[in-house]
Amino acid sequence: MKKKVFVVIGCISALVAAVAGYNAVADTNVKDKPAMKQTINELETIDQKVGDGKEAFPGTNVKVHYTGWLYDPSKPEGHGTKFDSSVDRGEPFMFFLGGGQVIRGWDEGVVGMKVGGKRTLIIPSHMGYGAHGAGGVIPPYATLIFDVELLYVQ
Repeated sequence: MKKKVFVVIGCISALVAAVAGYNAVADTNVKDKPAMKQTINELETIDQKVGDGKEAFPGTNVKVHYTGWLYDPSKPEGHGTKFDSSVDRGEPFMFFLGGGQVIRGWDEGVVGMKVGGKRTLIIPSHMGYGAHGAGGVIPPYATLIFDVELLYVQ
């Protein structure tokens, strides 16, 4: 009888230890993922893929595919509501880099990309559409996220 009680207690102890160990590992994994910043004050660029083609610099014409979202720190990687996408339209966008044809966050954020590269731009309001917003889709003072793929440099 004593032997059975010890075996049962031993099994229960092992089960409790295993569950506690599993939770410790799970908690560690959650803590490893950094939280998104609540406020973005300067342009942030994150290269998702570094291209191997011609490099974009001010004074060149570039062709890109992009998707734009409102920044939402509570969403995965900050991607909130999607507001525009050349990818969805199937029409790349071409502009003169550094010429003020696009928002400042793009003029500065695309510089240094190479054809074939993909970069995420996290753009604070003052480098985007500022106090005015845009087209009823982008509210005033909105922080924006763009995923940009550089297709061509001329």
